[in-house]
Amino acid sequence: MKAEELWNRSGLRGYHECWAFGGAPDKLADLVARGIKTATCSAYAFYETGEEKLPEVGDYSVITDSKDNAVCIIRTTKVYISEFNKVTAEHAYKEGEGDRSLEYWRKVHEEFFTEELESIDQKFNEDIKLVCEEFELVLTAKDIK
Repeated sequence: MKAEELWNRSGLRGYHECWAFGGAPDKLADLVARGIKTATCSAYAFYETGEEKLPEVGDYSVITDSKDNAVCIIRTTKVYISEFNKVTAEHAYKEGEGDRSLEYWRKVHEEFFTEELESIDQKFNEDIKLVCEEFELVLTAKDIK
């Protein structure tokens, strides 16, 4: 099922976005659908261009996989800005990846942000600003028959 079909069949109303996680969209969407991943982050630099709006508490998002299939719907519960080197172990745990440690999170996200920032001619450093977002799982595509 595609994102708009899941949204239309969900009974929810209002503004929503449809997107896939970067890096490993299928794996990360599955972690969300299983209730393991309840947080994410992105480089603030991408919002400075004005092409994307900052997430806001109460926003709904339809999460898709790498083939644009809807996996689930989430609702943003918290948004804050943090420097990379100040991200907490609690946030790393909520991101749900690997062994959920801060050490694992830093390794994987340094690699990810290094590559992502190169696409806009910026360099990674540990002081970069991140948009950290926490969310709750509202509905999975499997819930809609």
